Amino acid sequence: MAGVLALVGGAEWQDGCSFDRTLLEASGGTDVLVLPTAAAYEHPERAVETARQWLGTFGGKAEGLMVLRRHDAEDEANADAIRRSRFIYLSGGSPMHLRSVLKDSPLWDAILAAWNEGAVLAGSSAGAMVLCDPMVDPRGGAFTLGLGLVEQLALIPHHNTWDEDQAARTIELAPRGLPVVGIDERTALIRGGDGTWRSDGAGRVVVFVDGKEAGLDRLP
Repeated sequence: MAGVLALVGGAEWQDGCSFDRTLLEASGGTDVLVLPTAAAYEHPERAVETARQWLGTFGGKAEGLMVLRRHDAEDEANADAIRRSRFIYLSGGSPMHLRSVLKDSPLWDAILAAWNEGAVLAGSSAGAMVLCDPMVDPRGGAFTLGLGLVEQLALIPHHNTWDEDQAARTIELAPRGLPVVGIDERTALIRGGDGTWRSDGAGRVVVFVDGKEAGLDRLP
């Protein structure tokens, strides 16, 4: 049975992200492996330190795995670290860079294997977007290929601050029947090991299907 999956709307590791404590408990341990890949050009070490400080407030221990370029994702030592982890967290940043680094890599295979064997997997903003397929292209709001851990689901992160015209365009361009989920910052859409979805955190999760609001029961 696959592990818990958390898709976070951004502004991760700060007050309001109450779900992080629950995710840590679900992992069965205290260690969280943080991949700041999407923030490779935005001081990735700061993302790791933010995670370390936040998770430490309730007994978590964050460690950074500095997979910043393609060759890092092809390093077997990094893949081994992923396979050993019980809680993997992909930070926010550039979804296009994150996808290019992970796609068809040994590291991505290791992430899939760990999650399918029960590890908790979380992604925030870019880290959440790439886990889905199709993926919303932040450069204009149209759709592009994601990594497809969750198929037939697209995400709009930072939904409470996202440009309204761009969000409307994304919803309008969505293929018929495709759920497009807007997730506020400091908010998570969480799928349990049994496959059921719920929301948690400081804001709202809104599902759109064919341009209309729908319930979480429309998610794959």
